[in-house]
Amino acid sequence: MMNTSGNDDGKNDTATMTKRTQESLLVRLQRLLPAKFMGKIVRRAALSENSLLKSVLINSFIRLYKVNLSDAESPDAGSYRSFNAFFTRKLKDGARPIDESRSAVCSPADGTLAESGLIHGSKLIQAKGINYTVEQLFASSDLAAQRFINGSFATVYLAPYNYHRIHMPIAGALTESVYVPGGLLSVNAATTAQVQGLYAENERLIQLFNGENGPFAVIMVGALNVGSITTAWGGETPQHVRENGHHFLHTKSDPHTYYEKGDYLGHFNLGSTVIFLAGPEQLRWERGLEAGTSLRVGERIGTLNYCLL
Repeated sequence: MMNTSGNDDGKNDTATMTKRTQESLLVRLQRLLPAKFMGKIVRRAALSENSLLKSVLINSFIRLYKVNLSDAESPDAGSYRSFNAFFTRKLKDGARPIDESRSAVCSPADGTLAESGLIHGSKLIQAKGINYTVEQLFASSDLAAQRFINGSFATVYLAPYNYHRIHMPIAGALTESVYVPGGLLSVNAATTAQVQGLYAENERLIQLFNGENGPFAVIMVGALNVGSITTAWGGETPQHVRENGHHFLHTKSDPHTYYEKGDYLGHFNLGSTVIFLAGPEQLRWERGLEAGTSLRVGERIGTLNYCLL
């Protein structure tokens, strides 16, 4: 009987090499694209209230991604004034129950868990075999970044079909935020497996909080065709801030400073990734939480350590 295992191995190796080559070409193509210009064009189309254009965009999107509007505040696709209003739609009250137990750390978004775990020193996992650092993510080595050395992290990828509003994983007071300019590469699995320090390369909004258990951060990472980011505390980020970056300090006297667990925090005007960081020894992740896990806003993904004492 002929042994064909060698041939099979050869085919597998060839398939793997072909995939890697395709992904590398995909990344190279993204770098050649005029991402900022494309983002402006996409944003203009997404915000258009032209009835024909917005209907074509919404209905095509629903068919392509098999979107279920049954849990939307407005289940009528024709009721949205623009594609962006549809894409960033609110859900019905109770559609995403929040785990109200004092110890619960909740998912900040609907999406797929890309990676989670401990921050070893300052290193976080981006994808298998690819790491980056807290300092790179924060674009500095200041005290804000140092708070998360040896802490914990969870990265949630929002696919186009996901609900795109971001909610608080735990309660806390917003103390400062930093908009870091950068690129707009895709954050899908193929690209995160190729680009070293992708999340630290793309533009992003870093939001820092003080919680009952210590400091934490919710970081919204931009991506290909993401027109802008809107927050509960600042509205839509102006173009000059996105291009030049900006540092905001928030005080107790500011409106929209304190947020309860589950509160709406912001949304992407077209999708991307959220990274949640916590300081050292603040929490432990739930057993079975691993890359590829599907998540929904409000479901428990971890437990605050002080509640275990």
